[in-house]
Amino acid sequence: MKLRIPRRHGHFVFGVIQSGLTCLIAAGIASYSESGTARFVEHWLASWLISWLTMLPVVLLAAPVIRTFVNRVTSE
Repeated sequence: MKLRIPRRHGHFVFGVIQSGLTCLIAAGIASYSESGTARFVEHWLASWLISWLTMLPVVLLAAPVIRTFVNRVTSE
């Protein structure tokens, strides 16, 4: 089964992927000082989930505003 999302919803797909990846990396960096591999992974995943659930709506709401601003201050 192929998952095909209409292109008009592409900004949502982009936001989900971008916020997830950004939060995954940031949580890994923040968790690096945790001692022990098992504790690190547990802390990393918990931190990622909390940060992703926080950032996902921010990214989805901010992206159109940022895109509009960038289009106004730039030219071809």
